[in-house]
Amino acid sequence: ERILLDIDKAIAIIRNTPKESMVVPNLMDGFGIDEIQAEYVAEIKLRNINREYILKRIDEISRLRDEIDDLEATLKSRRRLAGIIKRELADIIKKHGQPRRTQLVGAEDIGEFEDDGLVDDYPVRLFLSREGYFKKITPQSLRMSGEQKYKEDDGPLCSFEGSNRTELLFFTDRQQVYKTRAYDFPDTKASSLGSFLPSVLNMDEGETVLAMVKPGDYKGSLLFVYENGKAALVELNSYATKTNRRRLTGAYSDKSPLVAVLPVEGELNVAVCSSDTRTAVFSTSLLSPKPTRSTQGVQVLALKKNQHVVSAELLENTQIKNLSRYRIKSLPGPGALLKGEDSGQQQESLFKEE
Repeated sequence: ERILLDIDKAIAIIRNTPKESMVVPNLMDGFGIDEIQAEYVAEIKLRNINREYILKRIDEISRLRDEIDDLEATLKSRRRLAGIIKRELADIIKKHGQPRRTQLVGAEDIGEFEDDGLVDDYPVRLFLSREGYFKKITPQSLRMSGEQKYKEDDGPLCSFEGSNRTELLFFTDRQQVYKTRAYDFPDTKASSLGSFLPSVLNMDEGETVLAMVKPGDYKGSLLFVYENGKAALVELNSYATKTNRRRLTGAYSDKSPLVAVLPVEGELNVAVCSSDTRTAVFSTSLLSPKPTRSTQGVQVLALKKNQHVVSAELLENTQIKNLSRYRIKSLPGPGALLKGEDSGQQQESLFKEE
């Protein structure tokens, strides 16, 4: 009732106020309102200045306040926001929905894209240096210049025949393996340093390449030999992936530094040498292949105190002649000190020709 009386009083004052007096300053002073409100009142047509019109405006203000309160409450409630989104999505689906034209599949069901058919294939020889420089050289280029160039204090680590489509596994000192193809690298010459793998493969800072392996059809196994004298035979298919994953973690055990990675298919003889030149030759048939990459392996060389394994090679790649001296038939074995004639080293002459 008080509001209605105030409205009637305001209407009477406005109706009795000359038009030329209906200016903003006068309204502000007469009604105690701010400038915005005064400008709004001055713009109202006189025929609208009645109780019904003003009551409607007051009702509109009340509804606007209720709407603002409701919106603020919605913004503060995750549940209400989720409900609105759900309803709107349901309306969109109902109005614009169409049958799915594609099929959803899991990551494990995605096959690896084979782009070999898009890449030329030709024979190459693949080289890896101790500091991680990789070269892919064609036979023709090798015939023109066979002497390999390396940085100072660097040298060859391994090399083998392959093709431009050959898949490669690079094992590092961080228990990681990087998968790539030979065609990812440019053809080079023997006179160049080659591609620096840590940069090309985006390896972690300070990560070093230890071995290069050609997996082929992922049959057979890989022999991991560690400094603590243990060796593990891991099934090669444990490194096969259906997706184009370039890096695999947990590639081998982290219990001891890795000395060598040797591809094994069938029964092979391996020569292991310790820091005191004690050498043992054992057959891979004494080891059982494991499907787990992180297996620690079994002790193959019985090491003396403060000694560790420094090298491991296939017997066919060594200069060992007296095989019976170093062969062990059960694991672990003590081995024997390596003799000069089995090391491939020749003593220099103490005499010089004049």
